Amino acid sequence: MKNRAFTLIELLVVIAIIALLLAILLPSLKKAKQQAQSIVCKSNLHQWGLIWKLYTDDYNGYFSDGEGVGWKRGQWVVGLWDYYEDREKLLTCPSAVKPLPGYSPVSPRQYHWGGPHNTYLVADTPAPDGYYDVASYGMNNWVFKRPSGSGNIQGRADILHWGRMDVKGGTQIPLFLDSMWRGGGPFYQNNNVTSNRIKPPDYNGQWGNNANLTGTANGYDHEMKHFCIDRHSGNINSVFFDLSTRKVPLKHLWKLKWHREFDTSGYPAHGGTWPASGWMDRFKE
Repeated sequence: MKNRAFTLIELLVVIAIIALLLAILLPSLKKAKQQAQSIVCKSNLHQWGLIWKLYTDDYNGYFSDGEGVGWKRGQWVVGLWDYYEDREKLLTCPSAVKPLPGYSPVSPRQYHWGGPHNTYLVADTPAPDGYYDVASYGMNNWVFKRPSGSGNIQGRADILHWGRMDVKGGTQIPLFLDSMWRGGGPFYQNNNVTSNRIKPPDYNGQWGNNANLTGTANGYDHEMKHFCIDRHSGNINSVFFDLSTRKVPLKHLWKLKWHREFDTSGYPAHGGTWPASGWMDRFKE
């Protein structure tokens, strides 16, 4: 019996079936990959929570006063170094976009921030070999121990800082989160919902007041923008003071207890409006 070859019609049918199967399976595979990345991210943050706990246990339950380095948002990089130096993979979420090659640590960043190898963002200068480490997590800058007689910390009232991890309501107090900067301390500056300290980004990944991702406006004090990034399908991950780790819907960021007197009623309830660009409209309140 002669071998029968595929006809052109049969070949086209097979190709069409394969294309259909791919169209059905690829979204599921992509979703599964995203879920796996989020699980790894939560695992990282859980370990960071334990690291913070070890640190505070070694200092009678207190956080640092933030005075160890010039860049207080990045003080954790130095303060916690002895607790994580052999596990640098903990610095990055697998869902975070890597920075562009050769970018500066003081230039706009999308989802990662970077710093010189080993010294990270302490000096903001590259190592001799030009190599930059990267990270994709940041601290809640309201955790600091209130410094005695030194006044506010980077414009944040010292009296509102937490100081210790063992405080009531820890399940709602964010400690360490997905971030595109070293950290941030959101607050309604002068009760103003449009201040840079509290307002949401006009688009995903906005840094400062720049109109696009290649802008050069400095955004170090655009506190909530550091965390309000669409990293996990409308959510970010966070570890809290009670060491629980969970996803936080982006619009729920304004309902967390960032500092001792933070209004947790939500951004619209406080009088704010979501970006006119509409990029956050698809996210649940």
